[in-house]
Amino acid sequence: MSAKTLYEKLVESHTIRELDNEGHVLLYIDRSILNEYTSPQAFSGLRERGRTVRHPDTFLLNIDHVNPTRSQRDVLMTDPGGQLQVDYFRENAADFGITLFDVLDPRQGIEHVVAHEQGLVMPGMVIAAGDSHTTTYGAFGALGFGIGTSEIEHLLATQTLVYRKLKTMRVSVQGELPFACSAKDIVLELLERIGADGATGYAIEFVGEAISALSVEGRMTLCNMAVEAGARGAIIAPDKKVFDYIYGKPQMPVGELWQQALLEWSQLSSDADAVFDKTVAINCHDLEPKVTWGISPDQTGSITGRVPFPEQETNPLKRLARTANSSGK
Repeated sequence: MSAKTLYEKLVESHTIRELDNEGHVLLYIDRSILNEYTSPQAFSGLRERGRTVRHPDTFLLNIDHVNPTRSQRDVLMTDPGGQLQVDYFRENAADFGITLFDVLDPRQGIEHVVAHEQGLVMPGMVIAAGDSHTTTYGAFGALGFGIGTSEIEHLLATQTLVYRKLKTMRVSVQGELPFACSAKDIVLELLERIGADGATGYAIEFVGEAISALSVEGRMTLCNMAVEAGARGAIIAPDKKVFDYIYGKPQMPVGELWQQALLEWSQLSSDADAVFDKTVAINCHDLEPKVTWGISPDQTGSITGRVPFPEQETNPLKRLARTANSSGK
């Protein structure tokens, strides 16, 4: 049996069947967290076609895109469009029997935080949601990726998606993070090197001693921001730090089921001789705190560096673009 990356193992374990010779598979999805902003048309499509939600218990509806942050936000929503989305979201939850974290529900919050707070994200899962930063869940050894509204409708009705397998990128981060540097500096360094589209078509796996030393929240930052490089997936093999973090969360298994889960989760890693399509190496010894200076996340540099001068660019069109970028236009 050939060696496999962790990404390849997760996709393979959730593949119902191969659809063609170009990497398309029918993929089973374990979980989805939906928000009021990207899901309304999906529910409308279900109604129009007379379809039901196949497994309502695998979905969570969470209001987090349009609700105000002020107190009494349930009655002081001044945006009529936002209020309409919230009202329709509540109707969808009731009609299709899906749990809703409403505006004043103490469990409500940013969906990518709510999901792990409630123990909805477990190692080895495949999770799809209507937000590109669903890659965040890779910090827990899960494969997460964003999908569009038509795909949400298909997922609601079938619990599956047509999925094209990605290429794999190994990002090895060695050494100890210097003072004042954080996970965000690692990912900005990656962006500066490969560009805002350098990981398009790839799933990234972060490895190395610097990654192991990060907190779970730091790992979430890495996986969240990998999408800024174009990645459709980002993942870190789960370890004891992750297992301790998720232990006791509301939806986590308990007792003997927890022990059984740990045995399986502990096996989630890339094979030692797995081959990646691309490899990037970052040495933390050379890392400094980083800032972005333009309008793209790959327009970044060290805090001790300089914003590039437009006149250094010989191409007049690129020089104009650089001038506009450094002016924040």
